[in-house]
Amino acid sequence: MSQTVSMQLTKNSKYKLNNGQYIPVAGFGVYLMPAEKTAELVYQALVEGYRHIDSAVGYYNEREAAQGVAKFLKDHPNVHRRDIWFTTKIRNQDQGYEETKESVKQIAADVKEYIDYVDLVLIHSAKTNKEKRLGTYKALQEFVGVNPVLQIKSIGVSNYGIHHLEELFNWDGYLIKPVVNQVELHPWLPRIELREYCAKLHILLEAYTPLTRGEKFTDPELVQLSQKYKISPADILLKWSYLQGFIVLAKTENPQRIRENLDALPDGPGDAFENPLGRRNSTLGRLDLEVEIIETLNKPNSKEVLTWGGVDPTLCE
Repeated sequence: MSQTVSMQLTKNSKYKLNNGQYIPVAGFGVYLMPAEKTAELVYQALVEGYRHIDSAVGYYNEREAAQGVAKFLKDHPNVHRRDIWFTTKIRNQDQGYEETKESVKQIAADVKEYIDYVDLVLIHSAKTNKEKRLGTYKALQEFVGVNPVLQIKSIGVSNYGIHHLEELFNWDGYLIKPVVNQVELHPWLPRIELREYCAKLHILLEAYTPLTRGEKFTDPELVQLSQKYKISPADILLKWSYLQGFIVLAKTENPQRIRENLDALPDGPGDAFENPLGRRNSTLGRLDLEVEIIETLNKPNSKEVLTWGGVDPTLCE
C-alpha cells in the first residue's frame, strides 16, 4: 500500500460514506470516560471544533454524551443537529435479533430526548457468533430511515475481520452495506489486507486507539522523530492516521489535549471528499508529515494489538 505524505484536509473536513451521508474525519471518543464528566467534556470538544462524537452503550455514558451535544446546540444556535455526528454501538451481550431491538429501545430512552436521532450504530465487535451477528444486523437494517422507536441514519461494524464481512455479504438477509468498520489502527497495527479489502467495497475505516493509549510515546524511533522534527509523539501519530485516510477517533479527558489533538489538523474552510485519498481542492489546508517519519512508521507486517487484552478481535470465529 502506497504511503501518503501530504493531503488537503482540515478540521472541518468530511468523508462521503457509501450511503451518501457525510461523516466528519475528526472524532471525539468517550471510551472509559466517567459518566459524571462526559457531558462537560463532550461540550468542550464541540466548543473546540469537533463535530463527531463516538459513544457506545457499553461505555455507560451514552446519555451524558447526548446531553453534552444538546447543551452545546442550545448554547450555539448557529450550529444545527445535522452538523454533529453521533455514533453508538450494540454491546456483545445485546447481540441477536430480539436483543438488538431491545437495545435500540434503550438507546432511544437514553438519547432521543436530547438529539432526536442517531447518525450511526455499530455492532461493537464480532466476538459472539454467526447467528447473533446476523440477527443484530437484521434488526439494525430495520431501524435505518424513519422508525417510531429511533431513527438511525447509518449502520456499520466494529472489530470485524474480512471473514466476518464476507459472512455478512453472503447472508441472504443482507440489504444495507455497512458504512464503516471501526478497528484499532496505528503504525504497529496497520491492517493492510483489511484496509485494501474495505477500500474495494467503499467501506471506510475508523481508527480507534490512534494514540496507542500512550504506550508508544516512549518508542525509541518515535521519540527520535519527535525530537528531530519538533513535533510531539501524539501529533505524529494523529497526523499519520489522517494521512492513511482514516476517520480518526481521539479520546482524552484533558481539556488542553482536546484542543491539541484537533490541532493536528490544519485550519481551513473544510470540504467533503468523495473518498479519503481522492480529490484535492486548493482552497483546503494541507496536512503533511516529513517523508522520513512516514517511512519510519511504515510497518506493514506489524500486528501489535494494544487493546482487547492483546488478542485481536478481528480474528475471532
